[in-house]
Amino acid sequence: MHRSGTTMAWNVFKFCTALRGLGSIMILLVLGIVGVTYYAVVWTSYGPALSVGGLESLAALVVILLFHFLLGMLLWSYFSVVFTDPGVVPPNWRPASDEEEQEGERDPLNGLEFGGLQPEASNQRTRFCRKCNQHKPPRCHHCSVCGRCVLKMDHHCVWVVNCVGALNYKYFLLFLFYTFLETTLVTLLLMPHFIAFFSEEEIPGTPSTLATTFLAFVLNLAFALSVMGFLIMHISLVAANTTTIEAYEKKKSPKWPYDLGRKKNFEQVFGMDKKYWLIPAYSEEDLRRMPELQGLEYPSKPDFVSQDF
Repeated sequence: MHRSGTTMAWNVFKFCTALRGLGSIMILLVLGIVGVTYYAVVWTSYGPALSVGGLESLAALVVILLFHFLLGMLLWSYFSVVFTDPGVVPPNWRPASDEEEQEGERDPLNGLEFGGLQPEASNQRTRFCRKCNQHKPPRCHHCSVCGRCVLKMDHHCVWVVNCVGALNYKYFLLFLFYTFLETTLVTLLLMPHFIAFFSEEEIPGTPSTLATTFLAFVLNLAFALSVMGFLIMHISLVAANTTTIEAYEKKKSPKWPYDLGRKKNFEQVFGMDKKYWLIPAYSEEDLRRMPELQGLEYPSKPDFVSQDF
């Protein structure tokens, strides 16, 4: 039994080490896909039409401008996720007092210790991470890949080489959103070229450009379909004010204190300033008036204290 446990721990360690090792490889892979797509759309398919003149040039210009706008927003959101710390527990952080906890700062996962959920008692116990040797704030979880506790952790994403947590979850959602729009646009733009591959008509272009266009279409179609499903899932999570990890753990605790309604749930991720909803940033006012954006405090339902677990 001891050897089995040691072997499992070693396998998990090797898996986490492998994920860390992906690092720059995944970033280069993303940039490689962007490069192939850019070459197929701008240099091969629509760039040459700019010199033709007339409506064809105007249509090509509109396509290229829209393509560059979505690509710019995609890369801005992507690197914001990559380089933004998801949120770590401050040094010497301690739980709130019992009085503050009774005023609404309750967490149904406070009794959770690495997988088990226990009913909350009147004197709730705070969670403690044995690996980090520190207390865990509400909605905080330990990431074995990063080797630390992450505030409001959603998951560790190999594509962004980072954890997705309280401080970069909005950026991750915008990355999904703009990736879906961009890949869908590219799929529609290259579809006529893809269909032409299977026709008897002669297709202009060199074998390398034709192969690049074919590859770009297949890649963007695959990403558009997969990201669409992922985006729909995260929209439902935002609507319920939960994370991927919490959605799994909520199955054991149907009462969820952080679901304040779709509007407030949305604002806890994207902020209250509408001008910042579609860009990977927050207004200074939102950061000042919304402590939940910092990942340590979360408002809960006023009547949740009176409910039993």
